[in-house]
This record gives sequence, C-alpha cells and structure tokens, in this order.
Amino acid sequence: MTTILVVEDDRSLNKGIALTLANEGVTLLQAYDVAEAGRLLAAEKLDLVLLDINLPDGSGLDLCERIRRESRVPIIFLTANDLEIDIVTGLELGGDDYITKPFSLMVLRARVMAVLRRLEPLEPERRVYGDIELAFDRLEFRKRGQALALSRTECKLLRTLVNHPGQILTREQLMDQVWSGEADFVDENALTVTIKRLRAKLEDKPSAPEYIKTVYGLGYVWAAESGGVR
Repeated sequence: MTTILVVEDDRSLNKGIALTLANEGVTLLQAYDVAEAGRLLAAEKLDLVLLDINLPDGSGLDLCERIRRESRVPIIFLTANDLEIDIVTGLELGGDDYITKPFSLMVLRARVMAVLRRLEPLEPERRVYGDIELAFDRLEFRKRGQALALSRTECKLLRTLVNHPGQILTREQLMDQVWSGEADFVDENALTVTIKRLRAKLEDKPSAPEYIKTVYGLGYVWAAESGGVR
C-alpha cells in the first residue's frame, strides 16, 4: 500500500490531484494548510508528499525543512512560483522534484510514478563480493571484516551499481538515480568524485579497479560476481 499526502490549499486542485492519483493500492491523504499537514505527518507513515509552497498559514519550504529533520520521504513541490531561486531553495532543502502551475494532471501523475519507482526496497540480505560485504538494509558495509563508512551519496551510488551487475550505466543514468530531481543542478564532476571515493574504500588498487570499472565513453559497470547472499 502506497500512501500519498497532498498538501494544497486550492480545494478543487487538491481534489483533482487526489482523483488523478487514486488507484488500487494507493491511499490519498489531503491537507489544506501547514497545521493539518503536520498532524498527518506525525500520525501516518507516508511514501510521498505533494507540497504546495504558498499555504495560508505558512510556507511549504519551511515545512519541507521540518520534514527533512526526521524523514527522507520523497517530496514534490507544487507551486505557482517559477523563479530559479525558489526551485533551487526547494531542492536544496531536500525536495525530490518540482512542478509549476498550471500543470497537466497526467504529467503530474507521470512525475509521481517516476519518483515512486525510484523507491526500491532495501535488500534484506547481506551480499558478498569477495572480501566485500554489503548490507544495505542496515547500512553496514565491510571489507575483510573492517567497517566501511559510506556517505549517503556513496551508498546510493553503490546500491545503484550492484543492483545492475554487469550492466553499463551511463553517467546520465547514475546522476539521475543518485541525485534524483537535483541532477540538473549538480556539477557533473560530483559523480567522478563519488566514484573515486568509493573505489578508494572498496578496491585494493583503485587505479586498477575490480569492482567498479570504467567503460570509456559509455559509463560505469559493477563487474564483481556475487558470492551469494547470507
């Protein structure tokens, strides 16, 4: 069951969004101001929040900041503001996507589905690749029994790679998966730096990697064979 909270003070638009997203297996919750949204956020386990920026009792940006202190639930902003500063601010505060009014409800539905598809469940088992042990559900990573400290970005990149073993992933695909809706605003060099940091932690010889290989002109591939799951 997927639970989506729609925070939009325009009741007609709120209802239209709810009707568009209504489907078997989807529960829609509706709020019309920050206070009501706060109550639902505290009481419900949510999978996605559609959040208007201009609300009658406060700012959706401030509410996003509050949410991000406690949750990583995906947030798509809905707003009439199309200024670059609003877009950047929303994404920097932790928004996953941004759509300006007026918008097609079918386009909104497609964007919602795209964000939900990126919410792959964490693997419940421990994956083993030679000396490397990866437990994404517990965020525990080891090499020869020694703990590896991975940042959130490194973890997302590593999980994307190991979930597509032997498959060449382009830089664009990796940027989109790791930085989601923020990819257009992230320096492309960020991917190169994150790959370098991962190799430094995983590889015995980062200059001659066995796990994360570069396919020149195309992208990167997770080349290690799994020793099974435990």
